[in-house]
Amino acid sequence: MTGTRTERRGRVRAGALIVAVVMLSAGLYWFQPWKLWQDETVKETLPTAAAPADATATPRSSASAPPGPQVIAQGALISHEHATTGTVKLIRLPDGSRTLRLENLDTSNGPDLRVWLTDAPVKEGTAGWRVFDDGTYVSLGKLKGNKGDQNYEIPAGLDLSGYSSVTIWCDRFDVSFGAAALTPA
Repeated sequence: MTGTRTERRGRVRAGALIVAVVMLSAGLYWFQPWKLWQDETVKETLPTAAAPADATATPRSSASAPPGPQVIAQGALISHEHATTGTVKLIRLPDGSRTLRLENLDTSNGPDLRVWLTDAPVKEGTAGWRVFDDGTYVSLGKLKGNKGDQNYEIPAGLDLSGYSSVTIWCDRFDVSFGAAALTPA
């Protein structure tokens, strides 16, 4: 009977070890803690878009050249779940397209970070961590890097009048890393 009890203990230990390894692997995949120590720096320049061509126009002097990129709204990022700083700008390019630009962004890295335009008010502290998915929002894509300067195309035809803020949103844990209220330029 001693051999049987020893065999049973061995099987229980092996089973417990397998369960522990599976749970540890799932936890590592879900939380991705190594990203807290990995920085991804992006250094994009502001996109240039040619002004629309007018076939009937005569060559213009440089004094009447179309204006360059114009800032239509901007704001400073504040911290939420993670320390976050930088500037957000909504920019209209000469061809009429629009870009959201993050400048001097500095935040923590994390799993499944997104850049969202939202209609939510920006609140400081923990009161602002989870408000951005309560109303209307548009995802402009995955955060390209947790540091630096980066651009996100705003969909053509999107009425920006309904959006008053930008958040760096962790889609995995439904929490804002940081956000900025937008004020017209």
